[in-house]
Amino acid sequence: MAESHAPVALVTGAGRRRIGWQVAWALAQRGYVVALHYHRSAAEAEAGVASLTEQGFQALACQADLADEQAARRMVEQIVGRFGRLDVLVNTAAVWERKRLEDVTAADVRRHFEINTLGTFICSQAAGLVMVTQPSGGNIITIGDWAVVRPYLEYAAYFPSKGAIPALTRSLAVELGTRNPSVRVNCILPGPVMLPEDMSAEERAEVVRATLVKREGSPQHIVQTVLFLLDNDFLTGVCIPVDGGRTIYAGE
Repeated sequence: MAESHAPVALVTGAGRRRIGWQVAWALAQRGYVVALHYHRSAAEAEAGVASLTEQGFQALACQADLADEQAARRMVEQIVGRFGRLDVLVNTAAVWERKRLEDVTAADVRRHFEINTLGTFICSQAAGLVMVTQPSGGNIITIGDWAVVRPYLEYAAYFPSKGAIPALTRSLAVELGTRNPSVRVNCILPGPVMLPEDMSAEERAEVVRATLVKREGSPQHIVQTVLFLLDNDFLTGVCIPVDGGRTIYAGE
């Protein structure tokens, strides 16, 4: 095991060029060694590592099916085994599938829970138990969803899996913080920061109208919140909506 002098961050769901990738890039710019987790997007993850390496950053890709407990644990163990530490975990990996309620099966609900909830828990548990042994502690950031308080239609399998994330966050903040006060766990509740590519112009306009700020967000708003949570060492167990006001505004 060669201990890294630089802090080490694991970002799940960072293979494709979505929010996880943006977070990983920002952490690399801050001097972190970055582990980009992916499930099936091997080519994109390796391209991401190559892009970071070309810019002089240290990065690696790591594969795991987060629905597989042992695979998720091995991923964390491999990162710690290689670098001797783990300072930040950002859980951006998720699935969200649109289905009418009549078509949702138990397998659909189970899959969402296994990846969104259990995957987040296992990664956070494994990472957190490493962090409590480090004098510098560490930071875990989970990703929920603003709309768990006001769900919209046709995501009945998805919302329960994300609704558990705030409780998971608070529980782990207590479990880990009582072992090492320098370990903090916080949650981000994104709003419309990266709308689906297949969303129609009409649907996109409706989403924008439903915000108080009257505009669509971007992945950078999530990145800024991740960095804020890392910087503010007096925050733990909190859930921050980054949603343009959708949580408090029901629309006109």
